[in-house]
Amino acid sequence: MTPISRVLSRAVNKPYRTKDLTDETPPTLDEDGYVSFGPGDIENPRNWSMRRRAGVTMAAVLLVVNATFASSSPSGCFPSIAEHFDISNEVAGLTITLFLLGYCAGPLIFAPLSEFYGRRWIFYITFLLYLVFNFLCAFPPNFGSLLVGRFLTGTFVSAPLSNCPGVLADVWNPLERANAMAGFSAMVWIGPALGPVVAGFLQLKEDWRWSFYVLLWLGGASAVIMLTIPETYAPIVLYHKARRIRDAQIPGYENVKAPVEDSDRTLVGIYKVALTRPWIILFDPISLLCAIYLAFVYTLLYMLFTIYPIVFQERRGWNSGVGELPLLGTVVGALFGGAIVLADTRMRQKKVDNGTTKMEDAEPEDRLPLAMGGGIAFAATMFWFAWSAEFNSVHWIVPTLAGVFLSSALLLIFVGFLNYLVDVYQMYAASAIAANTIARSACGAAAPLFTSQMFAALGVGGGGSLLAGVATLLAAIPFLFYKYGKQIRMRSKFAPANKQERPVEEDKDEERGLADGTVGSSVLGAQ
Repeated sequence: MTPISRVLSRAVNKPYRTKDLTDETPPTLDEDGYVSFGPGDIENPRNWSMRRRAGVTMAAVLLVVNATFASSSPSGCFPSIAEHFDISNEVAGLTITLFLLGYCAGPLIFAPLSEFYGRRWIFYITFLLYLVFNFLCAFPPNFGSLLVGRFLTGTFVSAPLSNCPGVLADVWNPLERANAMAGFSAMVWIGPALGPVVAGFLQLKEDWRWSFYVLLWLGGASAVIMLTIPETYAPIVLYHKARRIRDAQIPGYENVKAPVEDSDRTLVGIYKVALTRPWIILFDPISLLCAIYLAFVYTLLYMLFTIYPIVFQERRGWNSGVGELPLLGTVVGALFGGAIVLADTRMRQKKVDNGTTKMEDAEPEDRLPLAMGGGIAFAATMFWFAWSAEFNSVHWIVPTLAGVFLSSALLLIFVGFLNYLVDVYQMYAASAIAANTIARSACGAAAPLFTSQMFAALGVGGGGSLLAGVATLLAAIPFLFYKYGKQIRMRSKFAPANKQERPVEEDKDEERGLADGTVGSSVLGAQ
């Protein structure tokens, strides 16, 4: 293993070589006597140059693009898959369903492992396995093999998707992190929209296999860039630092340790928390209602990949390539939503800088205006899309523009609620986000299985109005929390108001899980 580590260490994007580090001066210790980063310590990722940290960020976000692009890519070539395997389009939709079910399993498996071994090797191993099983998807002997390949690729690529926010938390301070997190959030929405567009054009001249060839080419190029991601998880960096100090036999520091070496680092202990606590927190009132709302939002996102072909291909007669182009409007909408998030963050920062508000006085409910505005816009734009798409006499740009603002609204709800969950549950936030991630991924997985039948029975106007009606009801949730959230939190044993009742060891376990980016966008709340 040492030769491999030496080769890879020369490729990673860090400002030093481990073999060149010297520990001649007394190492820095914290108040408990553990190794810590000193002022200006070059090993601390937050002390790296802006250019270097930006490079690591872009490499990590590129892996997220692979994950989200792959999730929806086959939806652009369902007819070709159905024809090749002699199945219906609904059965072909299982290629999306199984992939998203992998999203449910992956974070619970790999996030605890990244706490145990660090982020770098989890990135390397899981993404390479994702590439390997994409070959099974591109060259399956039968449809069952394709489904197995899709589930395994979804499981393995969910590790970069869930741990990328942890990398951003490692290298950026809370103020700098806003831009990186906005970019990450946008990629979560842009990737799924681009997949069907590319696959739709490929189906015009080639067959469904080419959508997986594209995933292999994109993944192969990304894997090379992935090797520039160094270890950024501070507890693991300090662990290696402590081992190096002990090996150097510095007088008086022969037995020095890193904090992680005296904690419960057994996999059994880590998984006991990771696999049980999310289900307990899921049924806490705030967590449950947020999970229901975001599950609906995520389900609609994957329903759109079936709705758009119905509107623009079946009804308007466009081909499989051009018929997917209106989905690019959702990409523009995601970017617009990200810009709104950035503007909101900068506005809040100016208030803090001017002394108008104090960061420590902020309430979790202050995060909800984004979701409140997004909820109203969600219902309105869904009605707009439904009835402009119902009639072919309406110009195509009208439903496309509706999709732009619909995407922006969904992103605002997504980011607003994730921020709120993190602020509400604090040390238990990783478990709260884990429960939310599983719920929304499971619901999104079901979307391809019923969307066609639903819109065939109700029509675009009727089906869209049903979704808009549900969105109208759910839009009340952020307003409810904004007014009564504090009272609800007071009654929750997981809320900050009852922090004094928490077992100290459980708080430490959860803090490590949150810092580790246990799930998706959990650290978005640190903006």
